[in-house]
Amino acid sequence: MRGADCKRLLPAGDDSTAGAGYLSRAELREWGLKILGLTILTLLCSYYFDLYEPQRISANWEIYFRLLLVLGFLSFLLSAIIYLFPAADIAHYVLLLGLIFLTLALVAWRSAYEWIIGREMFRERVYVLGAGDRAQTIVNLLEARKDAGMEVLGWDGVVADRDQRKEAIHAALERFSVPKPPVDRVIVAIEDRRGEFPVRELLKLRFNGVVIEDAGTLLERLTGKLHLDGLHPSSFIYSEGFRVKPSQQIARRIVSTLTAAVGLLLFLPFFPIVLLMVRLSSPGPIFFRQTRVGLGGKNFTVYKFRTMRTDAEVAGAKWATKNDPRVTRVGMFMRKTRLDEVPQLWNVLRGDMGFVGPRPERPEFVPWLTEQIPYFNLRHMIRPGLTGWAQVRYGYGATLAESREKLEFDLYYIKHMTLGLDLLIMFETIKTIIRRQGAQ
Repeated sequence: MRGADCKRLLPAGDDSTAGAGYLSRAELREWGLKILGLTILTLLCSYYFDLYEPQRISANWEIYFRLLLVLGFLSFLLSAIIYLFPAADIAHYVLLLGLIFLTLALVAWRSAYEWIIGREMFRERVYVLGAGDRAQTIVNLLEARKDAGMEVLGWDGVVADRDQRKEAIHAALERFSVPKPPVDRVIVAIEDRRGEFPVRELLKLRFNGVVIEDAGTLLERLTGKLHLDGLHPSSFIYSEGFRVKPSQQIARRIVSTLTAAVGLLLFLPFFPIVLLMVRLSSPGPIFFRQTRVGLGGKNFTVYKFRTMRTDAEVAGAKWATKNDPRVTRVGMFMRKTRLDEVPQLWNVLRGDMGFVGPRPERPEFVPWLTEQIPYFNLRHMIRPGLTGWAQVRYGYGATLAESREKLEFDLYYIKHMTLGLDLLIMFETIKTIIRRQGAQ
């Protein structure tokens, strides 16, 4: 409202200010509500894209990606609101300037944060409590990851003899048990805690303001996977995550279905070309059908474009290897570009798979892997995916050791799965395809 409308809404004596271009109280109230609405939308988007939980992010660029996701989603949402409710319109130049300012402010804030934690005076002083490979891994990781904002003061528990190690640990902690401890955080990396865990000293440090953190939690935060070494049932019982909410599954199902439908429509013009390529590469069918293990351990049939010779598994099932001689030349190109996976979009539409999740394993290997790798069956608590956290962070696994490490990434995803993480994995998958990485 402008001009005469402003004069009518302002109290007596304020008409001159309205004529001078001031907003009426009604307009101020209207703009205040719009600003409040935008703020709430921004906070909700930031929450759902995990910007309030940076411990889930293992690389700085991921935060910038999530910031852009928030801005993009917010722009899309505002456009939809303005289209459906014209009365809520905001001047286009105001909206554009606001988004530009918000983008610059968020990036500047994040850059300033990275600069601050990179300065030695602002780093957390850390003592690694423990001995052996686990403690050494923590020390090496913190020394390599300067962006973690931590400086290792020492790990005095590196003693071979058990009794001497116990005395060294107690002595080290006693040095920090003062009103103003010279450390900010203690990372507990003791591998054998029976009779060796310094409860009294750690409690004293905790009450003096020192943060006590388990080594597994730190490794999870910095590497983006759940390390199976040192993982116990209590890690699942008491920790956050691993909660498959119905509302979350419905949202993921909707996103997977829409993405698969759009993907199939976009691929439709190229379908005849791929059919011809497969047909000319070697004798045999166009499509390849294979049994995989899905949600709840139930088997289903997965569909792919055939990339191997028809006699590839005459001697029995086995994993693909690098430069596998069973793969045709056209098949190798299709595997590198992930074209062979396109028919699995039909599996996504059917509900056998989600777009994002652990890759489905073959039933011939599942009993053996379950016996050899702890918690392997947890992969089956959600639908398998066309792509996943393990695929974009690790790649293809063709050995027991590689399958074990892939499971560590899969467990991390199951623990922390959110819509924001799914979108991040989709983006990373596109980058992996363009670079032709990770396929066998």
